[in-house]
Amino acid sequence: MRSASFQALFRALPSPHMIVDRDYRFVDANPAYEAVVMKRREDLLGRNLFDLFPGQGDNDARLRASIDRVFQSGRADTLAYIPYAIPLPDELGGGFDQRYWTAVHTPLLDAAGQVETVLQNTVDVTEITMRRAGEAQAETDSILSSEIALLQRAQEVEQAYEATRQESSHFRRLFQQAPAMIAVLSGPDHIFTFANDSFLRFFGGRSVVGLPLKAAIPEIDGQGLFEMLDDVYAHGTSFSGESIRLMLHRRPDAPTEEAFMDFSFQPVRDASGEPSGVFLQGTDRTDAARASRTQRVLIDELNHRVKNTLAAVQAIARQSFRNIRDPEAARYAFEARILALSKAHNLLSERHWEAASLHDLLRQELAEVDKDRVRLEGGEVELSAKATVALAMVFHELTMNALRYGALGPRRGWLHIAWERPQAGRPLRVVWRERMSEPPDPGAAPGFGIRLIKRIVEGELGGRFELDFGSEGVICRVEIEDAEGLNAAGSDL
Repeated sequence: MRSASFQALFRALPSPHMIVDRDYRFVDANPAYEAVVMKRREDLLGRNLFDLFPGQGDNDARLRASIDRVFQSGRADTLAYIPYAIPLPDELGGGFDQRYWTAVHTPLLDAAGQVETVLQNTVDVTEITMRRAGEAQAETDSILSSEIALLQRAQEVEQAYEATRQESSHFRRLFQQAPAMIAVLSGPDHIFTFANDSFLRFFGGRSVVGLPLKAAIPEIDGQGLFEMLDDVYAHGTSFSGESIRLMLHRRPDAPTEEAFMDFSFQPVRDASGEPSGVFLQGTDRTDAARASRTQRVLIDELNHRVKNTLAAVQAIARQSFRNIRDPEAARYAFEARILALSKAHNLLSERHWEAASLHDLLRQELAEVDKDRVRLEGGEVELSAKATVALAMVFHELTMNALRYGALGPRRGWLHIAWERPQAGRPLRVVWRERMSEPPDPGAAPGFGIRLIKRIVEGELGGRFELDFGSEGVICRVEIEDAEGLNAAGSDL
């Protein structure tokens, strides 16, 4: 219908009609409305409804609330009975004329489907309410009494409806803000009729109300959830699950990620007892499930490390006490090696077994050495747990050899340890250089310590170990591939 024909129809309506915007300003009024409120259309347009017609008691608030409900809900709203005084023009003596009305408020939508204005259809029922006794016959009085009683009943019904609406709104807010996930699905396609804030957060904040489940959350197709809901709807039986794994879009335009939930599906039944929908309750168990899985991994990891450590201690004990000539020296060497292993574990424990600094590892092993005779040179390197424990034993054996036979012992000298931080796939390179006041004995046979170093570097870490005797001292070169990324699982010594 064209706007011109609509305007003609609007003005021709015999019943009073007017239109207001969100600020309660008059947008239009037909002649029937002008007549009933005794004001010209030109005097109404652009003026505020409640400035022109101030209410008395709570009538102003009731009228305002009815209009607001239409703007907020997009649905019509009715005031079955409302007393509202109309100001009289000066030519009629001024003051106010007490009138009684029935008002129907209807939303008018814009091109985008949003409520733009509200149309009020006003019916003046004052004559029915205020008809004086004696002006009609007894039969008319009886009809009048019935009509007044009907209006009073309408007012009671409206008040009861408002109380019920407020109570329903209160319970809806409680469900909306509940910490558990709550949703109501209707029909065999599982169309969302309600979903609370917790549910929407779990599923990435998407809008789901009014959509079938498969359209609202399409990524769960093939994960078993649709089939569970179909079974609850078809047979009217309940279903529940704990820590069910789902792959969801938890953020807009993001790839799917793992999530876990506890849930319960309950059938919703109609008046005849047949299933008409499904009531869903759920709890986000993602953090708890991940924590439980992490705990299992850590326990497995701890068991593996304990086994490896015990195997290492066993190997150290076996080698330390093999063919011993001096039991006391063997005991001291064994205890020192176990202490080095323990210190490495302490260093990792401080970092939750994630990594340890190469610099910290060297400083810990050389803590009892004269610092003026030691120089450390290299960038920051974070070693994996496996590399930390292995290199702790390597540096312990090198330190013990330096104290007994090398630069930190009788052949007084100094120790220089330099390393290159691994970059672009290059290995970690550590050079242990001892410069001595007396040349080392190149004919000395490698002892258990050197054999242990070689076994650790080349066997356990898959690296390379070189030992050179020069005229001025000893140079040990250690190369390890991926020392920062080595996993915790390792072979025995």
